[in-house]
Amino acid sequence: MIDLHELEELNENEEVKVQNEDLQRKLKSRHITMIAIGGIIGPGLLVGSGTALSIAGPLGSLIAFAATGVIVFFVMQSLGEICTAIPVSGAFTDFAGRFCDPALSFALGWIYWYLWITVLANEYNAISIVLMYWTDWIPQWLWIIFWWILFLSLSLFGVLVYGEIEFWLSLIKIVAILIYFVLAILIDVGLIGGKMIGFQYWNVPGLFADGINGVAKVFVIAGTLCAGVETVGVTAGECRNPERAVPRAIKQVFYRIIVFYLGTIFFIGLLIPSNSNRLLSAHSKTAASPLTISLQDAGIHVAAHLINGLIVLSVISAGISSIYVTSRTLCYLAKTGRAPHLLSKTSRNGVPYAAILFSNLCASICFINQSSGGAGVAYTYLINLSGVSTFIVWSIINLTHIQFRRGMKSQGINPNELPYRALFYPYGAYFGLVTNIFLIIFQGYTSIYPRFDLISFIVSYVLIPIFFLLFFSFKLLRKTRWIGASEMDVSSHRRIAS
Repeated sequence: MIDLHELEELNENEEVKVQNEDLQRKLKSRHITMIAIGGIIGPGLLVGSGTALSIAGPLGSLIAFAATGVIVFFVMQSLGEICTAIPVSGAFTDFAGRFCDPALSFALGWIYWYLWITVLANEYNAISIVLMYWTDWIPQWLWIIFWWILFLSLSLFGVLVYGEIEFWLSLIKIVAILIYFVLAILIDVGLIGGKMIGFQYWNVPGLFADGINGVAKVFVIAGTLCAGVETVGVTAGECRNPERAVPRAIKQVFYRIIVFYLGTIFFIGLLIPSNSNRLLSAHSKTAASPLTISLQDAGIHVAAHLINGLIVLSVISAGISSIYVTSRTLCYLAKTGRAPHLLSKTSRNGVPYAAILFSNLCASICFINQSSGGAGVAYTYLINLSGVSTFIVWSIINLTHIQFRRGMKSQGINPNELPYRALFYPYGAYFGLVTNIFLIIFQGYTSIYPRFDLISFIVSYVLIPIFFLLFFSFKLLRKTRWIGASEMDVSSHRRIAS
């Protein structure tokens, strides 16, 4: 078995060891579990589910989300096994450098950081738009400044504050969605609204809106809406008891998709016809929410305010989570020489304040959207560029899992020593890898068929050559090489099953 010193020499002194000593393990099991369950129940689900229904119909959208759930399950199994064994803050960004190539870690880390910068910028715009539903005497740019300062301040308090905020916000979101499910059942059977709906919208306009083509389009949307499930791996590096908390959280992610994603799609498919023009022509996030539409149709006139409040909570949760993920990813890159060292600075309480401030400053691209004309269009392109990054991240998670097992086998380490073992290995890991590579290629097919759209094609696929440019540039500059199975560092920070 090779030690870390030998590995560094073989990789031209490239640092692959995680340096997260400055970060502190303060997240409790309940924090990790609730982050996993409610962490990404956000405006994407509350609004995007309506878009999915209009594109594919009630059964078509269910099929697409169920298929995506299977892919996510195997991605999370791969992530859960490694993160439980090696719970470090760098998570899969670190694993890519340990088990594959430091250049892969560099490219993945920056792509992942950019993904969450775009999410954060979107949340600043989203929350300002939603709040203007209640009052328009405060300009949108002023709302953005207010939330920019608040998110930054909360993030600087430390990981325990983040965990508590996420715990309670996630709990509120979960309870709210479950209450909606109960109301949806009562509305469907006629106890609320006075009209029994049953499955009539499954008959007319039908189960599918656009046949297999609609399912294919929603398949990509579903993958985008599920982005963020992998953040459980990032939290493992600051978790008090990762051996227990991470596996539990991994299981909760799968249950969350079944209950909340499929449940939401199912109930809105019962209550709203897929050809409703309100799903397509609404001009605000609140009006576009299918939850609002279904409750208002049943005579619950405060529905817009209720859903607006839920969206506000969801955006706050997503915004704080985005700062957490971007800062931890950037801090890891800085500590391993893949970003300026200044960004690795942490406070006495283990807060990576430099990475937090820099990431939040970069999210200020949201102000570009306040301009009219070309600036607003440019902002849209900047945000949409990150669309394929989710599938790149997921495919590399599966790849690193396969490499991790190869390294263990080569170095004579029994998988039974792992605190948590992925289900259906190796088939699940290979299935996740292949399907995510397929999604990387497939996600922009609407820019080619039925007619070619150059701008959409560039937005859909330009991140792929950028990713390879980052990879090969770092590889050439640092002279890194792909790590052999016998050379992998599968021991540092690794925990043994008790």
